[in-house]
Amino acid sequence: MENIIIRPERESDYQTTEYLIREAFWNVYRPGAFEHYVIHVLRGDSAFVRELDYVMEQDGRIIGQNVFVKTVINADSGADVPVLTMGPVCISPELQRRGYGKKLLDYTLEKAADMKFGAVLFEGNIGFYGKCGFSYARDFGIRYHDLPEEADSSFFLCRELIPGYLDRITGVYQTPQAYYVEEADVLEFDRAFPPKERLKLPGQIFG
Repeated sequence: MENIIIRPERESDYQTTEYLIREAFWNVYRPGAFEHYVIHVLRGDSAFVRELDYVMEQDGRIIGQNVFVKTVINADSGADVPVLTMGPVCISPELQRRGYGKKLLDYTLEKAADMKFGAVLFEGNIGFYGKCGFSYARDFGIRYHDLPEEADSSFFLCRELIPGYLDRITGVYQTPQAYYVEEADVLEFDRAFPPKERLKLPGQIFG
């Protein structure tokens, strides 16, 4: 893992980053991908934390990225507790499972902590993100919005950036609205990228 730098994303990087995200997520969770359009939308949203928009370069080529977005926990006490969510986060497909993702996450999470954000909650795989300090959100008393009480919530993860930030807080996490995009808009946006075959594959979450 040589000649690596992690730096803020520049406007001139946007198209390259979107192409990277598209490649990383293509046919993973659904036929095709939505994530490259999601980040395009997020950048224009007021909840987007521009200071925490990072790319990873190797030998001058962008190979990874991560972003953070402000949201809240609707606490059972009636208060709204400010937190972050993150993503899409990705590493170029040919470099995955080689430590680049952990390096990027450790760096960007430290930057979020430096800005005094209290916690990060998002949807992910504990097998990977547990190595970066994440635990199940249910262990903090935080519930995922619209998820039935008996449903599997093992996808919903949390990491405190300020120790004790979520002490004595229970409540419901809210996904920022900018993450909800329309398929028709994604397909139109995707027309600007090289054609790729959308495949229905085993293990995809969305049809």
